Amino acid sequence: MDQIAIGRFIFKKRKERNLTQEQLAERLGVSNKTISKWETGKCMPDYSIIRPLCQELNITLAELLDGGEDEKSIHPYDHQRILKMMKEARDLKNKKFMLIGIVVSLSGIVFLIFSQFIGGTDMQEILSGFAFGISFPLMLLGMILIIRSKCRKGKDL
Repeated sequence: MDQIAIGRFIFKKRKERNLTQEQLAERLGVSNKTISKWETGKCMPDYSIIRPLCQELNITLAELLDGGEDEKSIHPYDHQRILKMMKEARDLKNKKFMLIGIVVSLSGIVFLIFSQFIGGTDMQEILSGFAFGISFPLMLLGMILIIRSKCRKGKDL
């Protein structure tokens, strides 16, 4: 995938449909700066926006990812295969967030337990307070990551 070629293709198709960046952005629910970044090749559209983008520009997913309308390079049946690969990539990302969330939550629990066993000298009390204080934000962050991965799991392309 050539990000710059894809950006030029998005620009070309947007112009063919007589849309401004703001109009296309409004239809897709993104900012006009996001459209500009796509068109200049600075970033790629997120997988959640690709289907609506293709519909607005009246192009296929294969054409978008190929950066042009050359039907020879990608066969029509590849559309479903590409969507499947994008779904799998999203699922892997969700699994990564889930795993990180579990590790961070467990770290918070370990810090909480650790704080209960330290005590005695002033330095040990400081360490105990630090461990106790850091345990709750870690557990909260871990839970947020787990919930985020669960919420995004249901979203479809």
